Amino acid sequence: MHDILAGYDGSASAQDAVWFATDLADKEAARLHILTVARLPDWGALSYERPEMMEMEKQHCEDLIMELKGQPALSGKAVHYEVVVGHPAKELVLYAERHNIDHLVVGHRGRTAFDRWLLGSVARQVIAYAPCSVTIVRRRTSDGASKQG
Repeated sequence: MHDILAGYDGSASAQDAVWFATDLADKEAARLHILTVARLPDWGALSYERPEMMEMEKQHCEDLIMELKGQPALSGKAVHYEVVVGHPAKELVLYAERHNIDHLVVGHRGRTAFDRWLLGSVARQVIAYAPCSVTIVRRRTSDGASKQG
């Protein structure tokens, strides 16, 4: 493995995915990429609100990256950070294709069965379309059991 990508949205499961990807990159002597996606407004949002909403969302993502860069586990490492705008699953897959990513890591976020059926999850869509191996990292409780959510 030469390049590993972690998707990061600030959630606890995404943090776990970043730590998993960091450990994997260290073991494989691979480059680590961390991508944060500023989501587009929902289709129902008014057009005049979109530029302001997108700017706020992009700033939020930039703040998430700044917080992540301050983590001791990432200090001193050559990590490529990027913020893009779009749908998370699509942007992760496109990034993986453009940068010849060997392994993509994302966190699992529990949803209701109806939400998964209606919308699909980012993890499910990434698995379906990624051009490389994918690891989905689930949250763990202190006793080691999987935790939903």
